[in-house]
Amino acid sequence: MKVLVIGSNGQLGSEIFAGFSAAGAEVIGLNHDEIEVSDYDSVSKNINNISPEITINTAAMHNVEKCEQQPALSFAVNGIGARNLAKTCSEFGSVLMHISTDYVFDGRKTAPYVESDSVSPLNVYANTKVSGELFVRCVCERSFVVRTSGVYGHNPCRAKGGLNFVELMLKLAKERPELKVVNDEFLTPTSAKEIARQLVKLAESDSYGLYHATAEGSCSWYEFAEKIFALSGVKTSLVAAGPNEFPAKVPRPKYSVLENAALKKGSLNIFKRWDEALKEYLETR
Repeated sequence: MKVLVIGSNGQLGSEIFAGFSAAGAEVIGLNHDEIEVSDYDSVSKNINNISPEITINTAAMHNVEKCEQQPALSFAVNGIGARNLAKTCSEFGSVLMHISTDYVFDGRKTAPYVESDSVSPLNVYANTKVSGELFVRCVCERSFVVRTSGVYGHNPCRAKGGLNFVELMLKLAKERPELKVVNDEFLTPTSAKEIARQLVKLAESDSYGLYHATAEGSCSWYEFAEKIFALSGVKTSLVAAGPNEFPAKVPRPKYSVLENAALKKGSLNIFKRWDEALKEYLETR
């Protein structure tokens, strides 16, 4: 099986590259300097030359504040880029796996979101990711749209200054005697390595469609930090930030926990609990 990973040097893409390679696939990686997803000719030329059986798209403009400042560019990458890939994959017969986000929801729900819940994006980034999802599902019949949440991995994330939340907390713990973290925003922290494992499993099926793919369970950002410090033996004082103590520059969902309903229905879900995966990550960092 020949697999193309777009964004293979990124936090998630690098784990996907490694995961499919370990599963015995022939994996080709392309980065931003080799393919520009917003340019149809660039996409078409690369897909045609490589002829992958599966194309996995992790490329995205996902710095939320920059998306708000540059909506046209955000749409070009996250929306039109997804359409270019969907159209090209459909034309050349490649299955498309497209990575999306929990931010497609507004966070007003108090129970985990399932795939059948209506989207209600709050910001430019989320709107452009919704458009990308719709383009993929409408244009490419043999496609998987995979939403995930709270991703962290060993490879640096450029959009977050090279530090995921785990690494940021450990860095700040060395620099400050006390840290404040919000306790009223809820998510499911998800290891990039676990997502890669799940995509390998999903690629073995032809059950195309929309999937939520996150670790089991959920927590607040404060509880996430608390578990990071507990597993790492860090003694820094951790304090729950008060309501609106850290006002967001861009609206974000307060609750974005996803339930892997479609994976479970198809007996495809292989995710661990979020704290178990975090322990594994910390042991191998």
